[in-house]
Amino acid sequence: METKIEKLPENVVKVDVEIEAKDAVNYYNNAAKKLAQYVNIPGFRKGKAPRNIVEQHIGEERIKHEALEAALPKIFSDVIRENEFDIVAQPYVESYDYKIGENMKITAKLELRPEVTLGEYKNVTVEVEEHKIPEDAFQKSLDNLLQQSAETVIVTDRKSQASDIVVFDFEGFANGEKIEHGDAKNYTLDLANSSFIPGFAEQLVDRPLGEDFEINVTFPEEYHEKKLAGQPAVFKCKINEIKTKVLPELTDEFAQKVGPFKTVEDLKADIQNYLDTQKADIDRTNSEKAIFEKVVNDAKVEIQQSMIDREADQLVEEYKQKLQMQGFTWEQAVEAQGYDSIMNSLKEDATVRVKNSLVIDKIAKEEKITVSQADFTDKLSELSRMYQMDTATMVRQLSQTPGVFNALSQQALNEKVTQFLVENNTAKLK
Repeated sequence: METKIEKLPENVVKVDVEIEAKDAVNYYNNAAKKLAQYVNIPGFRKGKAPRNIVEQHIGEERIKHEALEAALPKIFSDVIRENEFDIVAQPYVESYDYKIGENMKITAKLELRPEVTLGEYKNVTVEVEEHKIPEDAFQKSLDNLLQQSAETVIVTDRKSQASDIVVFDFEGFANGEKIEHGDAKNYTLDLANSSFIPGFAEQLVDRPLGEDFEINVTFPEEYHEKKLAGQPAVFKCKINEIKTKVLPELTDEFAQKVGPFKTVEDLKADIQNYLDTQKADIDRTNSEKAIFEKVVNDAKVEIQQSMIDREADQLVEEYKQKLQMQGFTWEQAVEAQGYDSIMNSLKEDATVRVKNSLVIDKIAKEEKITVSQADFTDKLSELSRMYQMDTATMVRQLSQTPGVFNALSQQALNEKVTQFLVENNTAKLK
């Protein structure tokens, strides 16, 4: 086999391969024998017909195509190994000249991994803004515990208040027409935590029981139903029931009910410990991110557009799955945000992801960081715990998705390189 290599822009190489005639004939004959096993030819058992008879039934071109399918993996493997190419996509056959009895010629293009020039990635110091626990965080945490244990009681001797829960009937009208699905009977709404149209819950405050009244609102401009977006509306309402929350007293007995605490002081200490731990976790995460971003930003790499486009395609599929889980479709997202806006954002993310991956791989190569079987098993165990299934079942399910095991290995490598960077660099909180 003879090869001729030509470097092209965008980290692409053009490879001209010439296969000796005898080897090309062997590929052809083997392909003919293989195909003969699947063709019914009168007078011959499957796989026993001579080559010329097989050619008459299925044609030379089909045999050549089968021969190339069988030969190309080894041909490309030899070319890649001999030239020490680091490819990032499957080789693409541009043309071939395959005549029986003559040398076979193949022209293909291979896309290579961009060369990464690392900046300083060890003994670097970065400054990170320290996470501050909000002054009211402790009290809010305590109040939330009390709210979770609050009792709801019905009140009948006053009007509704902003902190109440109301059970009410409503019927909406816009542009003189009744709003489709804009009515309900005995609907329960927490006035302090409402996701209704802005201004709706506020107008249910200071209303008496059993009386009919109207409220006026305007639908947001970005409302999902286009014909209502930005439109004024009137809702006819009547409150049937008013409920209020009664908080428990903060006592040792309360502390014992909500957790493994003996006293209120034990409960308060646990809340403070949680806030301190949360702060430490945030500081650690921000420090890791700052170190990693510094190392990536200092690295230089020319990324070909094809890599970004492939990553963007992957992000599109991930985005569609996320939308589906949230009950939306790709078409709805495009209508709401615009195709160009979505794709520009995804391509920016794709560029970041590709560069991050290239830098991680380069550092791993420089520092001889590898993913062991134990690392991979840990990732599988982590997924098994997350989805609450045994590892064997998890492996069977994952094996149905192409590339998922490579993705897990890459994730494990990312974590090991990130840990290496954290251990070999310094983040100062400011």
